Amino acid sequence: MTRLLDVLAVDDERPALDELTYLLDEHPCVGRVHGVGDANSALRELTERRHDAIFLDINMPGLSGLELAAVLANFSQPPAVVFVTAHEDKAVAAFDVGATDYLLKPLRAQRLDEAVRRVLAARTAEPAAADGGDEVLPVELGGVTHLVRRDSIGWVEADGDYARLHASSGSHLVRIPLSSLESRWRNHGFQRVHRSYLVALHHVSGLRSTDGGVLVRVKVNGESPAVELPVSRRQTRELRDRLVREPMRNYRPGANDQS
Repeated sequence: MTRLLDVLAVDDERPALDELTYLLDEHPCVGRVHGVGDANSALRELTERRHDAIFLDINMPGLSGLELAAVLANFSQPPAVVFVTAHEDKAVAAFDVGATDYLLKPLRAQRLDEAVRRVLAARTAEPAAADGGDEVLPVELGGVTHLVRRDSIGWVEADGDYARLHASSGSHLVRIPLSSLESRWRNHGFQRVHRSYLVALHHVSGLRSTDGGVLVRVKVNGESPAVELPVSRRQTRELRDRLVREPMRNYRPGANDQS
């Protein structure tokens, strides 16, 4: 049995958003619909939860639908994008950013059904192991959306229900629990070393033993000094094993790293 779709609807006009969410919710192939009123809210929602598809308007205040679709193209598992707009002249630009379909307002149930079927067909055609490449996290700072690539992140620090990314571009707070990033990124070279820290193994420059336990040394660029983070006793052996098994690494457990 085909799993029902999880869909995000985006429109800055409330009546249009209500109609879109209602029609999607009534579709037999859609299991969950969540509606938001702007593209920035959509980015936050997509960062916290994976959706199969996003149905969105093009002309919106701030980040436009086309700009949002361009950002989503950098996700490791982007949702299918369906534009819902009153503007006929944006179709070429929409398909240039990888749109699955392009619907004109006012919506017709038959046309919406066709778009949902295309989303289902696109999802079925995806490889089973679709989580490849480098994931990108959208981070809002001062009204600007920054794209933080996973491979630029040295370590992640728990901050309540949030996580603080420490990357080569600086420190960024995202509304994602550390446990969620741990499960998503373990197969991409990240290791939980402490209840408060997740580290990228390719940014580890050494381990240091102290009277209080073990510290892992992490460095995200050549100019900043390395940071030492505590390793819990439970995680020490697994961390050492993963560092030894990492290909193309010269690190030897117990070596006195003076970098």
